[in-house]
Amino acid sequence: METTKCYHCGDHCGTTSIKFDEKDFCCNGCKTVYEIFSSNDLSYYYDLQSAAGATPKEVEGKYDFLDTPAIVERLTEFNENKVQVVSLYIPHIHCSSCIWVLENLNKLHPSVTAAQVDFPKKTVRITYTTAEFSLKKLVVLLARIGYEPYISLEDYDSGKKKVDRSLIYKLGVAGFAFGNVMFLSFPEYFDLHLDESVTEEFWLERYKHLFRWLMFFFSLPVVFYAGQDYFISAYKGLRSRLLNIDVPIALGILVLFLRSTLEIIFNLGSGFFDSLTGLVFFLLLGKFFQQKTYSFLSFERDYKSYFPIAITRINPNGKEESVQVYKIKRGDRLLIRNHELIPADGILINGDAQIDYSFVTGESEPVRKVSGDKVFAGGKQLSGALEMEVLKSVSQSYLTQLWSNTVFQKDRPSRFRTLTDSIGKRFTLAVLTIASIATAFWLYYDPSKALNVFTAVLIIACPCAIALAAPFTLGNMLRIFGRKKFYLKDVQTIERLAGIGTAIFDKTGTITTTKRTTASYEGMPLTEEEESLLKNTLRASNHPLSRALYDVLAENNIVPLDEYEEHLGKGLEGSKDDNHIKIGSADFVGTESSANELNTSVHVSSNESYKGRYVFHNMYREGVSELFKTMAADLKLAILSGDNEGEKARLEKLLPKLVPLYFDQKPKDKLQFIKSLQEQGEKVMMVGDGLNDAGALAQSDVGIAISENVNVFSPACDGILDATKFRQLHQYILASKKAMKIIKLSFVLSLLYNVIGLYFAVTGQLQPVIAAILMPLSSISIVTFTTVMTNLLGKKIN
Repeated sequence: METTKCYHCGDHCGTTSIKFDEKDFCCNGCKTVYEIFSSNDLSYYYDLQSAAGATPKEVEGKYDFLDTPAIVERLTEFNENKVQVVSLYIPHIHCSSCIWVLENLNKLHPSVTAAQVDFPKKTVRITYTTAEFSLKKLVVLLARIGYEPYISLEDYDSGKKKVDRSLIYKLGVAGFAFGNVMFLSFPEYFDLHLDESVTEEFWLERYKHLFRWLMFFFSLPVVFYAGQDYFISAYKGLRSRLLNIDVPIALGILVLFLRSTLEIIFNLGSGFFDSLTGLVFFLLLGKFFQQKTYSFLSFERDYKSYFPIAITRINPNGKEESVQVYKIKRGDRLLIRNHELIPADGILINGDAQIDYSFVTGESEPVRKVSGDKVFAGGKQLSGALEMEVLKSVSQSYLTQLWSNTVFQKDRPSRFRTLTDSIGKRFTLAVLTIASIATAFWLYYDPSKALNVFTAVLIIACPCAIALAAPFTLGNMLRIFGRKKFYLKDVQTIERLAGIGTAIFDKTGTITTTKRTTASYEGMPLTEEEESLLKNTLRASNHPLSRALYDVLAENNIVPLDEYEEHLGKGLEGSKDDNHIKIGSADFVGTESSANELNTSVHVSSNESYKGRYVFHNMYREGVSELFKTMAADLKLAILSGDNEGEKARLEKLLPKLVPLYFDQKPKDKLQFIKSLQEQGEKVMMVGDGLNDAGALAQSDVGIAISENVNVFSPACDGILDATKFRQLHQYILASKKAMKIIKLSFVLSLLYNVIGLYFAVTGQLQPVIAAILMPLSSISIVTFTTVMTNLLGKKIN
């Protein structure tokens, strides 16, 4: 009798099959999920992978505790203005169908605005509005469609995460069985029971059947527990009509097990239980090594290579100091300037807060806050300066997660990922074809070798090394760059950095340093009230010139402004009581620009009356001339500056000849300049100050923000470079290019391994147990090769 399988989850329906829409379901739960998907235009879920779902569990009343506001506050990452963000661990995530349906939750409920799956961690980060929805309703919805989240309040309180140790247990079982099977196989290896000279070993012949059956029993947990993931993956692949890499591995394990079992049942030999248990053990050992290396790289990136961004901390005596973001701790008082990102959750102390949470929620509508309100990490202040007290320390991994949000990703495919996917799709089919042809040949020529050849071919061939080359090379480079104070958004940024042909630099705050800048005042003396208003208006701005002038001016009492506004590329204005001040370009403050104005100047007007200007004497960063000289050898260079031509003669002496200099460039001019280069086929890197060049950074193929004493954390940039490492910028580009060569060399080594391995397997010169050792060794060798080579590259970066 033919068994009926559930259309949704793939389980056997038994005698209680439920018919609906000409499809069979094992229970009403699966039928309900199908109805939900099909009525919400989500039936494509079944096209990606048939029977990919899980039977939904009964959850009535189970999650009533999620109605408690205090618990919701603990579980959510963000809870503000009727918008909540939560990250949930979902154990059932296992395939592309799971990712697709979870990232399309908005079709199941309009209150869900965004969902992003982290497949390796089996988590989904969901943003939703709470007007007609809640965390409880979200969890119930997920449970109804078969994706019930795992929620443990104890884990949230302690900060612990559920650790999956199943691979370690499987490796232990396989290793124990492999060792015992090898021990029991020694008499077979040396044919001691057949050797007439070894008369005292007669008992080996007598008990050889017992040894063989012991080997059989040792192999059972190896095949059906330790090796189960290969069978599950192969089954799911075949069910979706995909030939993944686990198909030949599962087939090899199955053939070895069946052949060995038949041999001992019919007393034809001892079988291949040593090869079988060795195969699974070494496969799992290779997987464990890869997992540990990947975890190490992730940990290093999230917890040991900090963002090189500075935060202004206000000490108990009122003095402001610039400190690195990772030194911020609970109870610290911070100054957040206009357009700066809030680095940690906290309480607003004073200031007019208009906070844009689009970085967190995707919603750009600013939220107004008053003193005493809670503010969340990832929000951007839009209206002047605010002071806040930190409630919990900065989470490096949370900031990394925000920065890597798909909303801000540059949609450019990775050529290595495309190549790897292309090879993977064809590889398994090619291996099965070679195995079948080789077996057919040996069945005719020498049947005794046929099974060995078939199994060895299936096991030895492995595209894993090809698949691992790019992730481990680029992942380790990402870690190394982070330790060298060059923090990149993702591994694709390294790939794009290696292909750069043109580098564009901003001037102020990029090739000039604000730390040693001096300024002299020319004009009518300012009153005490005007000086105080000037200082407090500058305090709210993050522009390099504002910060430089703020540091130059004498200390004044800090007072909150009544009004503050920053005009990008033009200047600032602030008001206190009846006084109003403007700071910026000559046009902005209402005066004519002098034709013989040769220095960078900031003009000041008070109550619509022009007062004078501060003339800056720029200090260029150490090594600028050498950096441009080396970069000019293989890159096209240009300077785009918002200042006048006052520094032109000095720059021409400092920089290589023929480097074009463009002055009086507004932010939109910079963006358009880069766009025009890209239309000509150029790959452009933009290096700027992170905030004022946000448009140009976002438009470029690679946008790098220079961090000195400024919080430049912005979704627009792809990388943040500590100002002290500016002169090493070309070394980072060269290291990226060499990383691409390492990947290509890894591809060649992997190809050679497969060609040589297949030759020995097809010609019958390779035993399955040797193939079982070589296959994971090929992956381990590629991971080791890429790690060692990239570490050597990193040592060459000063």
